[in-house]
Order: sequence, then C-alpha cells, then structure tokens
Amino acid sequence: MKVDLSWIDYLIMIIYFLFVLGIGWFLRKFMKNANAFLEAGRSMPAWVAGLAFISTNLGALEVMGMTGSGMKYGMLTTHFYWIGAIPAMIFLALFMMPFYYGSKARSVPEFLKLRYDEKTRGLNAILFAIMTVLASGISMFALALLMKNVLGWNFNLSLWISALIVLGYTYLGGLSSAIYNEVLQFFIIVIGLLPLVFLALKDVGGWIGLKAQLAPIATARGFAPDAFTTTWKYAGEAGSNPLGVEWFGILFGLGFVLSFGYWCTNFLIVQRAFAAESKAAARKVPLIGALPKMFIPFLIIVPGIIALALSNDPGKGFTLPPSPGGGPDYNLTIIMLLKQYLPTGVLGLGITALLASFMSGMAGNVSAFNTVWTYDIYQSYIRPRTGNEEADGKHYLKVGRIATVFGILLSIGAAYIASKFGNIMDFLQTIFSLINAPLFAVIFLGMFWKRTTGHAAFTGLLAGFLLALLHHGLTIPEGATTLIKGGWIATLHTYPVEMAQNFWTAIIAFTVSTSVTVGLTFMTKQKKSDEELKGLVYSLTPRELDDSHLPWYERPVGLAILVGVICLVLTIMFW
Repeated sequence: MKVDLSWIDYLIMIIYFLFVLGIGWFLRKFMKNANAFLEAGRSMPAWVAGLAFISTNLGALEVMGMTGSGMKYGMLTTHFYWIGAIPAMIFLALFMMPFYYGSKARSVPEFLKLRYDEKTRGLNAILFAIMTVLASGISMFALALLMKNVLGWNFNLSLWISALIVLGYTYLGGLSSAIYNEVLQFFIIVIGLLPLVFLALKDVGGWIGLKAQLAPIATARGFAPDAFTTTWKYAGEAGSNPLGVEWFGILFGLGFVLSFGYWCTNFLIVQRAFAAESKAAARKVPLIGALPKMFIPFLIIVPGIIALALSNDPGKGFTLPPSPGGGPDYNLTIIMLLKQYLPTGVLGLGITALLASFMSGMAGNVSAFNTVWTYDIYQSYIRPRTGNEEADGKHYLKVGRIATVFGILLSIGAAYIASKFGNIMDFLQTIFSLINAPLFAVIFLGMFWKRTTGHAAFTGLLAGFLLALLHHGLTIPEGATTLIKGGWIATLHTYPVEMAQNFWTAIIAFTVSTSVTVGLTFMTKQKKSDEELKGLVYSLTPRELDDSHLPWYERPVGLAILVGVICLVLTIMFW
C-alpha cells in the first residue's frame, strides 16, 4: 500500500525533521537546570502556551484516531469536542488553574501532595507515568504505521527512527523545545490537512451530497437516514445511533467524567498552562486553545465521514486494509484519504502534517513523563533535595534527561500493544477511563470540599481504578478478538462497540471513587489546617483581583462566554 511520493514530497519532510531537531539544538544552551528543562522556566506567553495546549492533544489520538472514529461513528464523534472538551476547558480556566498555578506545584501529583498527602501523590504519579508511556506508545505506533505505509519501510525500523527523532529534540531542549515544536506542528497540521477537506467534500457533492450518500448506508445498518450526520438527534436509545451510547452515557460518561478527567487533571495537558508566564496567562491558556479546538472536527472528523461514503461506492476505488484483529483498519483512514486526493507536493505537506501530529503527541507525553518521574518519584522517594540549589538543579536535569531516554524505550514497548487495536482512539479512551476518571473525582472533591481527607482520597483513587479495571475485565465489546479489549476475567456483558464500554468504565470509576472518598472522609480526620489549605481549596482562597478594567477579550470570563456561545451554536447546527 506504499504511497508514491516525489522528490518534492520527500524534501518537505526532510526540511521539517531538520527544523524540529534544530529547535531542540538551539534551546539546549538554555537548559542549565531542572527548572528550565522540565518546567520551561514558567516563561511562556499565553498564546504560545495556548496553541501548545491544543497541539499536545492534536496528536495521533486526534488525527489518526478521530478520522477513523469519524468513519466508524459519523458526526457523533464530535461529542469528543463540543461536549467532551469545551465545557471542561472553560471550567479548568475559570476555577482550577488558579489553584494549580497559585500553589506553585510543578505537576498535578505534586498538587495532590499539597492538598492531601504523600501517598496520594505517589499513587497518582505511578498511574500517570504508566498512562503517559502507553499514550506515547500509541503516537509512536501511529507514526511507525504511517512510515511503513507511506515510505514502504519496515514497521520495526520505522518505530525506532521515529523514537530517535523525538528523543533528539526533547532530550536537547526539554519542555521548551516540546512547546515551541507543538506550536509549529499546530500550523503545519492545519495547512497540511485543509486541502484534503476541500477536495474530498467536492468529490462527494458537498455536505448535501455527503448526506445523500450516507442515507442508504445508515438505513442498511438499521439506523435513521441521517444518523451519521447528526449528534444528539438519535441519542435517546443506545441502539439507535452508531456510537452505541444513549444520552446519559454521552453526557455523564463523556461530557463530565472522561472530559473533565482528561482536561482538568491530566498533567500532560495542564503542564502547558503550568509553563505560562503568570497566573492570568495560565487562566487564558485553555480558552485560547478552545477556540481552534471547536473547529478541528471539520478538519479531521468530516474527512472520516467522507471515507465512509467512499468505501461504499465501488466507483471511487476506496477501501481500507484489514486490521490485525479483524475488520477494517480504521487507523489507516487518513493515510488512504491523503493517497486518494492529494497531488505531488501537497501530498508531502499532508504527510508532514501527520508526522507533526504524531510527534507532537509523543513529545508531549514524554515531557510529562520525565517531569513526573523526576519530581514526584525520583526526588520524593529515591534522592531528595540536599539543600544545595545549584547542585540539585544540575542533578535533576541529568535525571530528567535519563528519564526521557527511559520513557522513549518504554513507549516502544507500548507501541506494540497499541498495534492490537483496530482503532487507537478506542485504546486511548480505555486508558483514560481507568486512570483519569477516578483522579478527577479526588481532585474535584479536594478543591471544593475542604473536609476531604488524605486517607479518603488515596483509598477513593485506588478503589475507583481497581473497580474500573474489574469492569473492563468482565465486559467486552461486540466482535472483540483480543483480551486487551476486555473480558480477560469473564464475560458478564457485551457492549455494542468499544466506546460504549469506555464510557461506562469511566462512569463506574468516577462513581466508586467519589462514593468511597466521601464516605471515608466522614470516618477520618482532616489533618491539614485551614491555613495550610489556603490557595488549594475554593472556599478558603481569596478571590482574584478585579479585572473589570481590562477589555473583555483579555478577561477569562469574557473569553469563556465567547467560547461557550460558539460551542452552543455549533451544537444546535448539527443537532
């Protein structure tokens, strides 16, 4: 399935690789201590951190996973944006960033230590480290798959080359290099994929023509004719929409638990706002990122929906190769579309956009992993500070760089696990439902209920994770051929699709974690005084300074209203 590329296409890719490595090489001279390497010195302007915030998420999960999900589930995939991201990003900006940034914590696990205790921080640090390695492995797998199918390279060779490139610029320039490359990658992704959207839409007769072609496909599968081009219209029953989830699962499982768990507590994402130059800038970071986030579905989900129409039209010659687990390999949707539509030169730009997105996801996870490993595991349990600030800074810089290498090697192993899934989006949501959902319960309670205790939070976090793992082991999506997708204990229930299983896993994790934490809080004593909790709990923290003298677009509330209104309009348009 090798794609035919000209010398111009190869030249575009080579220039891109040299540029990203050059950014790391240029920034290496500023990496004099752990603060500069792992935290970017808290010096990033809001717009830079905001674009990096959204670009970190615009990795393999988005571009390859969401395009595949668009082909699999239709416009219902936009729930991951308009209900599954925007409300949480607004909440993070207005309510949670003041606590994160104001606490001077260097990571989310360290915030848990300040709010609760050491054991809660330790548990979250370990779970988060596992999650980042798996997520980085997904991006690495996607990039190797791209190089194999585009360049015709051996999959294993592609995996190691992609790992070495990301290792190069992350090892040299740390978080600063990752952030600046993410901003570059954001623009490359948009410019590289826009031609695909216009050409593919034109080929199917625009949006009206697309709806007409999808109607018989939906009817043949037992859905209403417009089931693939609407979002909420058929969410009344799980069996009446391609996503296989009813409105409660979408609203609570995705819109609240998975969404808030990911955007508000995932250090991979929050780390970009941590790097902002001030608290005011940090609060604007998620809102700046939310503006382009709302329109990304038109860039990557709509092409996936077009691919569904193309695959059912023999005259178009569009087919997906089979996946290792059986059924079509949805991961290859975007690659096949690029091959179908983009001419020489533009094809090179499109392939470079994919390379940029996968490397962005990989570098983001690796930079988050090395920070958590260095500060929350190594510094806490292996080699604490000595009191010599300069010597400690240099020592932890060395540890951070070693952790970068170590994280890349672990990610390579995770890439082989990701290869067992027919859709990497399903795999990643499985990880988030197990780890982020119970974490959000603990952090949310801690920020807004001063009575919550450390013993209760630790037990609630652990119980939520274990019960979610148990649910995954006792259920399975229909047609699953590998135990990685569930059912590794027994099969007590079968879900119509993987995503339905993920939503309910998240609901169970959050509910159990919340119930256990609340119940044990009443049975244990709060060991921290009100003074210790100031700046960590909403009711004990002084309100922010008045910003009414600023223009509305410079105030977090003004930006939040703008983002909310645009999101509401988009939701109504595609109801």
